[in-house]
Amino acid sequence: MTQKTKVKPWAELKQAGNECFKAGQYGEATRYYSQAIGELHKSNPKNVEDLSVLHSNRAASYLKEGNCAECFKDCNISLELVPFNVKSLLRRAAASEAQERYRQAYVDYKTALQLDAHIVAAHDGANRMTKALTEADGPAWREKLPTIPVVPLAVREKLRRTAGTAPPQHNGAAQNHNLAGEDVQRAKLLKEEGNALVKKGEHARAADKYTQSLLHHAKEAATFTNRALCYLALKRYRDAATDCDAALAIDGANIKALYRRAQAHKELKDVKSCVRDLNKLLELEPNNTAAIKLLQEVQLQQQKQPPPPQEKKKKSKTKKK
Repeated sequence: MTQKTKVKPWAELKQAGNECFKAGQYGEATRYYSQAIGELHKSNPKNVEDLSVLHSNRAASYLKEGNCAECFKDCNISLELVPFNVKSLLRRAAASEAQERYRQAYVDYKTALQLDAHIVAAHDGANRMTKALTEADGPAWREKLPTIPVVPLAVREKLRRTAGTAPPQHNGAAQNHNLAGEDVQRAKLLKEEGNALVKKGEHARAADKYTQSLLHHAKEAATFTNRALCYLALKRYRDAATDCDAALAIDGANIKALYRRAQAHKELKDVKSCVRDLNKLLELEPNNTAAIKLLQEVQLQQQKQPPPPQEKKKKSKTKKK
């Protein structure tokens, strides 16, 4: 009788992959991670966190081997299972950069910095991408970027709690409190720097300052509405609307967020959403002259617009009958 080879549990396979990776045996590491993924799918497919880690680990092996396409695929799977996995974002950014997909790389580096503003590799990567994109697309390179996702506050807080439990420290609670206070203070200073740049009309630089401010403290609705103002000036209307969404998630009655989102919707030709935001604003502030004026402009535009071509066709068909 031939004895069946006993299949190792996924955790052992993962450990074997880790050891091969540390030894620089990336091909072997990839093989072990693949086996671990297969075993975990069989035994506990609902264990999304460990599956995400395994795909991220295999992505690291692929990246070391220079197989950027497979690395990119594994990072996508990892991020679908657990959104905002920092390591997967950084590995996907590195793979994108190697394939000269600089816009995608820039977005991933910037998203990683929202999760941890102190990642040197992400700062360096974002700076490299800024230089490469400026050379490729000129001063207006930011307008061609995909939208950078706003990391939910709950995700950032969860990551901080997890990081906080790792090394035991003396007076940990007090230190965390001090760090939080320092973050808020730093965010305030960066926001003020952004405000000063807005007054000078330097909206691109101001937007960067507001972005840095939000990395330190993402609970400030005013910072989102200020950055939305910059994005409107830079004609990045979708980003402006996204920032207003974030501000309204913090403060549902934020007048500036409603008004600036209405402005963005107007430029994006989304008249219904524009009118809806202005009507909500006027419920809160019935005498807001800027909102009244914008609503009148939009309604006037609606009246001047000819009926859609489809409606004309329907009418002509009716006449023929």
